[in-house]
Amino acid sequence: MGVKHAREYSDILSELAEAMHSIGDGYLFFEMETADWEELEEAQRVELMEALADDVFYALGEEPVLHVGGGVVAYRPKHHIIEVSVDQKEIRIIRLI
Repeated sequence: MGVKHAREYSDILSELAEAMHSIGDGYLFFEMETADWEELEEAQRVELMEALADDVFYALGEEPVLHVGGGVVAYRPKHHIIEVSVDQKEIRIIRLI
């Protein structure tokens, strides 16, 4: 199926990576230990969140709701958005068009 989008993928990915970083424990999606995350430099954390955003974007094409650490990422095709929330509070909306 895939996530349909009209915006530049790089722009969507950048916003989604920022949202993944704001989840706080999104690294758990990769089954990474907290101690390993804490040892990373900030540049490495940003790079890991970009990889996570890429994986999540493509996974949303198959599964419209994903649990990422303590957060939930949902693809809403009717509204052309991706919602990222933590503790049932919306923290980010990424527009796809």
